[in-house]
Amino acid sequence: MRADLADLASRLITARRTGVPVPADAVPGGDLTDSDAYAVQALVAQTLGPVGGFKVACKPGHPRIMAPILARDILGTPAHLAVPASERIGIELELGFRVLAPLPPADVPDRDARLADCLSLVPVIEIVRTRLAGEAAPMLKLADNQINGALVVGPDLPDWRGRDLSRVTARLTAGNRTLLDGPAEVPGFGAFENFKVLEALVGEHCGGLRPGHVVITGSLNGLPWLSPGTVIKGRIEGVGAVALALESRG
Repeated sequence: MRADLADLASRLITARRTGVPVPADAVPGGDLTDSDAYAVQALVAQTLGPVGGFKVACKPGHPRIMAPILARDILGTPAHLAVPASERIGIELELGFRVLAPLPPADVPDRDARLADCLSLVPVIEIVRTRLAGEAAPMLKLADNQINGALVVGPDLPDWRGRDLSRVTARLTAGNRTLLDGPAEVPGFGAFENFKVLEALVGEHCGGLRPGHVVITGSLNGLPWLSPGTVIKGRIEGVGAVALALESRG
């Protein structure tokens, strides 16, 4: 393992443990590759794991990327999360999948149907936080688990097959502020197709996909940044509701 990547992983681990971010200009970032970023993700997961899921980004015109979500950061709804009073937190309402059983081999007949049988649909709120202070290069953000901070997971919906998961009707509020109310598109190819992109990308990265993992598929509402002291409530029509009390600490 390259010394610079091991050093970056060590700094990110320390930042997670102490809450003190790493100055973005104190670590290399401009010449990192995606392979470098994934190597750092794996080192962090080895120390702070296990991994409890993954996120995937499938934005048109951009490389497809992924990041692990640590099991310690996955919360059930309604959740409470205390963060420093001065920190701004990103909030994304998303469709997710919980893996219920080992996934079928790639070459089995009717694989999409068999794959779908291994998954339940869940509403989620992703909490976006960075361990990097200042303006960080994209590959540094990817190394920092694509700035995932936590995940709130709503109730499972096993009977979801046959639904159009490229577009939903949803509502998301933060206190008295409405962040989303109406139709919303899943970025990329739709939630199930995005899951398959993640499956193809992940291989054995950070241990690979396992039963119990949650995979999230892209924000329905962009990325608004909120202050602590806010109650966030989300609902995806026909899927379920999820809630988070974002509390102030210190």
